[in-house]
Amino acid sequence: MAVNVEVESNNSENSVSLVRRFSRRVLEAGILPRVKKRRYQQRPASKLSKKKKALKVIAKRAMYEKLAKLGKNVPKKKKGRRR
Repeated sequence: MAVNVEVESNNSENSVSLVRRFSRRVLEAGILPRVKKRRYQQRPASKLSKKKKALKVIAKRAMYEKLAKLGKNVPKKKKGRRR
């Protein structure tokens, strides 16, 4: 939903009041809250990428189980980077 906000300057209007009037129109139109909401929104993952990710998880789990059965040293999962 695109909303265009236009402000035309009057004859004796200075630039500061023109900017103030423009910003007021933008606030009234509700553009900024909508843009801030969508700022970090991510697209949903496609079915193909979900399947690939699931297959990787299954393969990794099978590898860990195989190593555990063979009595090999199973590497521990890292919990992430500490800051």
